[in-house]
Amino acid sequence: MATDRLRQPVEILMAREQRPLQTEPSPISDRDTGFITNATLTGRIRELSVIFSRVVVSNENSTRRKEHKHSSNKADCSSEGSVRPGGLSASPSASARPTWGGGRAARPQLVQEISRNGGSTLHVLQCLEDLYGDEWTSFIVLLIHSGGYSQRLPNASALGKIFTALPFGEPVCQMLELKLAMYIDFPRHMKPGVLVTCSDDIELYSTGPTETLTFDKPGFTALAHPSDLAVGTTHGVFVLDPSSFSGEGGLEYASCRRFLHKPDVETMRRCGAVCVRGASAPPTSECVYTDSIFYIDQSAAKHLLTFYKEVGTLCCEIDAYGDFLQALGPGATHDYTQDTSNATAEEPGLVEVRRKLYSLLRGTALNVIVLNNSRFYHIGTTQEYLFHFTADSKLKFELDFLPVAFSAFSDKAATAGRCGSVIQSVLEPGGRVGPGAVVEYCQIGPGASVGQGSIISGACIGPGADVPSGCLLSSLSVKVSGQVRYVSMAFGVEDDLKKSVKLLSDVHSLQFFGVGLLECLALWGVKVSEQLFSSENTRLGLWTARIFPVCSTLSESVRMSLKMLNSVRHMTAFDLSGFQLLSVEEMLTYKDVEDMLKFRKQIYDEICQQRQKEKSDL
Repeated sequence: MATDRLRQPVEILMAREQRPLQTEPSPISDRDTGFITNATLTGRIRELSVIFSRVVVSNENSTRRKEHKHSSNKADCSSEGSVRPGGLSASPSASARPTWGGGRAARPQLVQEISRNGGSTLHVLQCLEDLYGDEWTSFIVLLIHSGGYSQRLPNASALGKIFTALPFGEPVCQMLELKLAMYIDFPRHMKPGVLVTCSDDIELYSTGPTETLTFDKPGFTALAHPSDLAVGTTHGVFVLDPSSFSGEGGLEYASCRRFLHKPDVETMRRCGAVCVRGASAPPTSECVYTDSIFYIDQSAAKHLLTFYKEVGTLCCEIDAYGDFLQALGPGATHDYTQDTSNATAEEPGLVEVRRKLYSLLRGTALNVIVLNNSRFYHIGTTQEYLFHFTADSKLKFELDFLPVAFSAFSDKAATAGRCGSVIQSVLEPGGRVGPGAVVEYCQIGPGASVGQGSIISGACIGPGADVPSGCLLSSLSVKVSGQVRYVSMAFGVEDDLKKSVKLLSDVHSLQFFGVGLLECLALWGVKVSEQLFSSENTRLGLWTARIFPVCSTLSESVRMSLKMLNSVRHMTAFDLSGFQLLSVEEMLTYKDVEDMLKFRKQIYDEICQQRQKEKSDL
């Protein structure tokens, strides 16, 4: 990519440092394994002033798009706020915001109107045209889907998975920074278009010194990673032309016949997706090539935008992977348009929208870059999050994840090395974090303990409190009747927050912390009625159950939620009848992000002060 393209104004959410992009390619690895490491990453983050022409973070919550007026109300798709490393931030002044070429201020584009990641992708294209007119067709755009409701990792629900804190860096790095660092070399070899990625996956790869990832072909271009067949059943799988690649070397450009979305093993075999790994692998080692990120060239992106304008209001959720990519390649058929087994909800308009997309995209090329020496990591569930952050995982090794990242301990000798993963938190004397647990942006009081395998986020845990093992506890600030209040959601890390029933008579099938929800409600003195749930469309589940008390302080909200958990664990009564109760769905509706970031800033300042004191005491 020409240098003048890289010097265009950039719009990113944050940058650790503003520096000119290096003109020489930087190495992707500095370890024998050939994969990116902490040292490499830290250096690359400092290059993040000029990368993509535009970086857009999209929120694909399943909210229906209202009648969209294409030429007005641009505020619907942008925000002046900024979220920075370590959670410091919010609405910087004009003087504080960096500018690039032409004196144009960097402004994050945060998309709010959504219909899953397919609908949000289309909406982003519309926003770009609204904001920049025809100029957007000359941009190189990085589009990151921020994570939607994040029901499988609810500690990320309030701010989005894209701002997930990672256990390294001072202050700690967030997923957005890692994404930018991973893709920093791409624009040099990319024509104008849109690179689409999710915020809960990490792609690490190694290529030869002369091998280059190039995004310059018409249509769609996707990265492919060798995976076990079991992994393929939960991802997208490419049916590659076996004569177009060997499975050897670091990088190959292959021809793709068609794309399968979460196929079963029988379908993979029948369609010819199963391959034998290269000569260096065991002779019986089968694999499939699975998806991660993909690029849409400018012509295809304009076709999608035209489709969006013609459709008007989206009446269903569409998936950027399943509904876009399955229409591509010479072997694509319309059979998938009728298959709604992988859809998140039964929606009558889905089949018709899929048919229109298939008709639009049929015949469009699907180019595949095969990364034979690569690894794809997903951090979108509580179990994956705990495993990669605390267990002896390959990802933890390759990125040098730390057990304690930018945190303060009053008695380090007694605590360090025996905890799980502590990220930008303060532990008072006697505070303990159990093995396999993750604590982020928390204040742990004197003598308080966090049980093994728990996830604690944004909480202020009082003196002597005991958080049970296997607990997910996440505190939110909410604005209720104009006043800032606090609510702490508490579940078991294995609770299914996506599960819902349609009838009150079926509520007995729901489980809270391993106990039937009906039993829990009886212990809390909460009646089962239609008023118990906040959902208006018969989605009755843990996500919509009004069970969490609104409190005047952060520490009090944690104390009340822990009492709820303990009443279930010990089968003792704890009356909630005197509290205003919110569901998680409502907590996100009423969330006060500014106050939540203020708490993170307080923790950040306390850590800095303690470190300064330690230095002065030396």
